[in-house]
Amino acid sequence: MLCLGVLAYFTDWEQFWLAIQLADYRLIGLAVFLSLVWLAVRGLVWRSLLQEKTSFWLVFRAVNQGYLLNNLLPFRLGEFGRAFLLSRKANIRLFFVLSTIVLERTFDLLMAIVLVLSTLPFVVGVEWARQASLGVALFVVLLLGSLYLIARKPSLLLSLFEFFKKRVPFLERFGHASLEAFTQGLGTLTDWRRFLWVSTLVILNWGVGILQYHLYIQAFFPQAQALWSVFSLGVISLGLAAPSSPASLGVAEMAAVGSLSAFGLNPSTALAFAVTAHLVQVLLTGVIGAFALAQDGESLFDLYRQARRMQKDGQAAGG
Repeated sequence: MLCLGVLAYFTDWEQFWLAIQLADYRLIGLAVFLSLVWLAVRGLVWRSLLQEKTSFWLVFRAVNQGYLLNNLLPFRLGEFGRAFLLSRKANIRLFFVLSTIVLERTFDLLMAIVLVLSTLPFVVGVEWARQASLGVALFVVLLLGSLYLIARKPSLLLSLFEFFKKRVPFLERFGHASLEAFTQGLGTLTDWRRFLWVSTLVILNWGVGILQYHLYIQAFFPQAQALWSVFSLGVISLGLAAPSSPASLGVAEMAAVGSLSAFGLNPSTALAFAVTAHLVQVLLTGVIGAFALAQDGESLFDLYRQARRMQKDGQAAGG
């Protein structure tokens, strides 16, 4: 809400609506098509992390169901929701699915850092981006190292579990089978062929994302440069990494306006771009996700309750 308030206060709404009217909707149409391509590649990435234990169609549906839940619920509850839905539909252990989502998000953070740090030398006056990127980079390195160690030596995790279980009774509800499933889901980190294949798909996915964002930006700024798209997508992705409001409302727009302002672009026009791109993504994933949920006969209320319970379980286990 704070981000929305700041944006509303500083925006010239006359310029905002003028930018909406003058936008090149042919480019926006191409960007919408690329959004579908991006979602399809996203499904391939996750299916590869899942070690092809289920069909692409089920994974694609779960991806969009997760985005729908993230659009409606706070704190990225959609991640728990899509894990629950896919594990039940594809008959895969829940903790196996959750570990692949952790890997997927880690790859995303790594790519966002690469985009920001690779473009920083060409952007003036953005020390805040350098500091934020380096901080996240340290976190990602530690996280990847920890996950790799767990994947290589599952016994370490089991030993830690036994140690803490005696001191935290809550952990007794999680058995060895759940932890073993979690470590098995990290198999991509110990299989170099799969790791290279997943990395290739992740790079392709982000390449489509960059092109998609460039079309959106060019629809509002005809003189758009590739540098703007790469830098802004990296900053936006870092801004969306932390759990926040439903659909990251306000956070995504603030990150977009802030990143594009580094190039001296009109903030009101930049907000028009950000709102348009965000709205299209929310509507597109919402329609596909809602259709998939309806086909499965799922209730949003029941999914919220289940996702909320899994999130609390995860927080309690981590605390």
